[in-house]
Amino acid sequence: MPVLKVNGVEVFYELSGPTGAPVVVFSNSLGTTLAMWDGIVPALRGWYRVLRYDTRGHGRSQVVDAPITIDDLAADLVGLLDGLEIARAHVVGLSLGGMTGQALASRYPDRVASLTLMATTAYMPSQQSWDERASLVRAQGTVAIVEATMGRWFTPGYPDQEPERVSPVREAFIGIDPVGYAVCCNAIGRMDLRPVIGQISAPTLVIAGADDPATPIAMAEEIRSTVTGAEMIVLPRAAHLLAVEQAEKVGAYLVSFLDQYRDRDRDGALGAVPFDVGLLNRKSVLGEEHVDRSLAKAGAFAQPWQDFITRTAWGEVWGDPRLPWKTRSLVTLALMVALHREEEFKLHVRPALRNGVTAGELQSLLLQSAIYAGVPAANAAFRWVRDVLGDELA
Repeated sequence: MPVLKVNGVEVFYELSGPTGAPVVVFSNSLGTTLAMWDGIVPALRGWYRVLRYDTRGHGRSQVVDAPITIDDLAADLVGLLDGLEIARAHVVGLSLGGMTGQALASRYPDRVASLTLMATTAYMPSQQSWDERASLVRAQGTVAIVEATMGRWFTPGYPDQEPERVSPVREAFIGIDPVGYAVCCNAIGRMDLRPVIGQISAPTLVIAGADDPATPIAMAEEIRSTVTGAEMIVLPRAAHLLAVEQAEKVGAYLVSFLDQYRDRDRDGALGAVPFDVGLLNRKSVLGEEHVDRSLAKAGAFAQPWQDFITRTAWGEVWGDPRLPWKTRSLVTLALMVALHREEEFKLHVRPALRNGVTAGELQSLLLQSAIYAGVPAANAAFRWVRDVLGDELA
């Protein structure tokens, strides 16, 4: 399990994507885990190296029952970057994560390539109300406030329309350690970043939800007007947890913003790619269990082959950030249809969905394959999809 001890706290993290690509780090909101970014990450895969982590007291990170400040959370993130030898990163945070991002960019400007602040604020009154919430959760757990929280996080009717998105968020919230939640509540209550955010020099994008009752547009506008050159987007039909409710739109806006600062001068020549780089990409796309099983079964005779495909296919080709992983998945599937490579096609179907390919795009790909590779090839591919996914795409 990837854990680093930083700033005296064990922090759980996930790091994936091409080594050498720009790093984007995601900081989660109060009451969530790094899984809250699941709908955003596919938009970045293959172009960027993605770092997600659980804020202290949340998810699989350590719970410490001691008073903290938002500056401490920023120090946690700096320690994580140091431990992973990441000099600079694009920082993305929502709510508490956005507060962490503001503190980080104010105190450690050299570490922030750009800053994206979602549904957040520089000041959240009142300290008394946050202390009362902390006390309630300590006594009764997060289940005591789950319904009120979901009401702020999503627009009316959305939980019924998209239960598959909301239910995991709700369950994760209930599972947050009461102490970890309370400690962060107290930190928010004592926070006032207004005197320091004017020092932020990183390119900054502020994203607000038009229907957010927790951090309304006025709070976002205060950040935008204080941070020099900051841009602002207001998303319609979005409440507080807009990275979940409007994941596709948020992902598109984020990529558009980040791409302004991505290195466009790469010539694609990656040079000698270490085995470990290819192995990381291979596991990120195909899954750790499959890759570990393939390596274990290889034996001495096939080990050079495993080394070759890991370095070349997964290090040099999938590690080239000029094409995002979604595009590479579509190209791979199309080639496997045309060449009638059933085993390899089936291997890449689920990874394609994780890389952001939608069911509709997969269907469209197979229909186009019928035109250019032949009806029998596409007919087989539709059957292979059914073999892998069953009724999931019905």
